[in-house]
Amino acid sequence: MRILAASTALVALGLLALWLWTPDLSRTTLLAQYGTSTDQFTELAGLRLHWRDTGPDKEAGQVPTLLLLHGFGSSLQTWEAWADVLSKEYRVIRIDLPGAGLTGPDPTGDYSDERALQILDALLAHCAVEHVIVIGNSLGGRIAWEYAASRPERVDKLVLISPDGFASPGFEYEKPPEVPGFLKLMQFVLPKALFRMNLEPAFAHPESISEALVQRYYDMMRAPGVRAALIARMQQTLLHDPHERLARIKAPTLLLWGEKDQMIPHTNAKDYLEAIPHSTLVTLLDVGHVPQEEAPKRTLAPLVAFLRAPGVASSSSSGTLP
Repeated sequence: MRILAASTALVALGLLALWLWTPDLSRTTLLAQYGTSTDQFTELAGLRLHWRDTGPDKEAGQVPTLLLLHGFGSSLQTWEAWADVLSKEYRVIRIDLPGAGLTGPDPTGDYSDERALQILDALLAHCAVEHVIVIGNSLGGRIAWEYAASRPERVDKLVLISPDGFASPGFEYEKPPEVPGFLKLMQFVLPKALFRMNLEPAFAHPESISEALVQRYYDMMRAPGVRAALIARMQQTLLHDPHERLARIKAPTLLLWGEKDQMIPHTNAKDYLEAIPHSTLVTLLDVGHVPQEEAPKRTLAPLVAFLRAPGVASSSSSGTLP
């Protein structure tokens, strides 16, 4: 009887695991659903990079080039609404960062910021771009300011949207974070309802998140190898006090920060404003961590004004956008 009960329990557990198992989706499926005629895949620095290149004239030097870097767990589609407008005036290059979207895992297994900068160098060389305006959100914001700090001669302007980089709960300086076991399990089990719960804090008004947006995030998380790569990136994250590097930034810098950001709080903006020499803060009222998706039309206005302005941003200035 005990053997029968144990066998029944094992079968039940096996069926439950099979029911909950969340397999990867193929690149072919994802491209059919989310791809456009502008999608490109290029071998750069040992990585097959997925990127898009749009604009009125993509010849080098004809129009300013914008390089857009998404956040953790996101993909280049996060910029779609902004890119549609910006591409009328600028060359707009968007990428899936290593370990994300249709770029997928980096064969080197290296997800350090230094590796990301190497890939950006290779991409800009491939595109014959010598000077660039870098725009980054969250993790992409950290990579953006690292690039501007280490290659100040290449970055004409810098836009940071709720950037990562300063220590926060769970992310101390000089200490890799501990990745909880339940996060490691997402490689195998990723219920959509649970995924949505983890996505909602990025928005000030989660009730307004469309089903299509949730589905796209969920599907891109299931791109081949992405979940394991994201875990590897988390395990390799090693923050260093950024003050000395931020002080090297020469480019006029715009900080865009949602007032209701629950992922990286608006209070962190003060640290960047004090550390970056020529920086301006625009607080986005009633907006969360991803303004380019939550309120794209309203939050694009200060970015466009900054891009068109010829001068250098005044140090430590700030304002709000209702």
